[in-house]
Amino acid sequence: MLARIVTSLALVLASVPACPPAAADQVVKLAYIDPLSGAFANVGEWGLKQFQFMADEINRRNLAPGFKLEVVGYDNKVSPQESLTILKKVVDSDIRYVVQGNGSSVAVALSDAVQKHNERNPGMELLYLNYAAVDPELTNAKCHFMHFRFDANSDMKMEALTTYLAKDTSIRKVYLINQNYSFGQAVARAAKADLGRKRPDIQIVGDDLHPLGQVKDFAPYVAKIKASGADTVITGNWGNDMTLLIKAAKDAGLTVNFYTYYAGGLGSPTAMGDAAIGRVKQITEWHLNVPTRETEKLANAFKGKYQQDWYYFRIGTAMYMLAEAMKRAKSADPVAVAKQLSGMKFATELGEVEMRAADHQLIQPLYISTLERSATKGGPKEVRYDVEGTGLGFKTDARIEAYVSAQPTSCQMKQP
Repeated sequence: MLARIVTSLALVLASVPACPPAAADQVVKLAYIDPLSGAFANVGEWGLKQFQFMADEINRRNLAPGFKLEVVGYDNKVSPQESLTILKKVVDSDIRYVVQGNGSSVAVALSDAVQKHNERNPGMELLYLNYAAVDPELTNAKCHFMHFRFDANSDMKMEALTTYLAKDTSIRKVYLINQNYSFGQAVARAAKADLGRKRPDIQIVGDDLHPLGQVKDFAPYVAKIKASGADTVITGNWGNDMTLLIKAAKDAGLTVNFYTYYAGGLGSPTAMGDAAIGRVKQITEWHLNVPTRETEKLANAFKGKYQQDWYYFRIGTAMYMLAEAMKRAKSADPVAVAKQLSGMKFATELGEVEMRAADHQLIQPLYISTLERSATKGGPKEVRYDVEGTGLGFKTDARIEAYVSAQPTSCQMKQP
């Protein structure tokens, strides 16, 4: 009897169709193409960690339902040629998303290659997320539909920086020092144009362009700055070129105000030390002491994992917007995702940002801040967080609203 029951039960179970396993999320890989060796390796590795951290956060919170994001690092050594070689490997690996930021010379080469690839390979398009390469041409003459920039371009940053600087009537003589490639040249050009328009009384007493990543000692440049009588320096230097410039200024006892794009970049606060207190300013979309509850949680979690400061608010913005675009498109197809990103308005902790449809330039507020002692070291109470364990942190001087820095565009974008 028992055997008959067991046999009958087995027949019943066999007749019930098996439930298919839950479909696995589609893995969407992003190729991060930036320096992971050489003079700028620390900056590239820092960015890679932040992208990977954000991918994990998005996956954990299921912000792109049906998709799992994965960021894969590729070392381009800040070389346009190396980047193009890597791009071919990326295509062969069937990776359809490209992320890059360090070096506008690299960005121009990559953007052009992505555009040509897309024209030749319909149905296999690549989407390029630019998080830090700020040559204005990328969203002007060299724009295209599959390139999106999440950082303010150099003209936008200079508009914000000089809007603030122009109010300081004590500034009389400005020295420009920048890296000698498209970005550094754009910074110098915009500084001269904007100061000429807003403060024609200010003298430009020096305008140096130096090789990218090749200067080991900036003492000769600092000597020229001292000899010029400048009271203010404007620089777009980043990475080691920023760190070594500030170190040389500190060693030479140069007591000028620095208006910078990247004073908060990895290694720079440590190199500057106390000599920079009250003298070094930066233009950014965010810094650690801007009140942002959710980003503060991310920053603390990131520091707990990597023992490094969170720096790129815009990496969070880029990844959140990408996830939202995939969610709206219900697809990871790059063209479908690009159509959702184009013109997207997205709420961040700093207010609404817009990926301008005309040129795919993110329009966002910017902050001017000055390096000060942290509150725990007797500095302003607003400086709750220091950077790099220095006991120094950035204090907000001004918030520049998005409409102030937004620039017109000459982009003539072909729609897909």
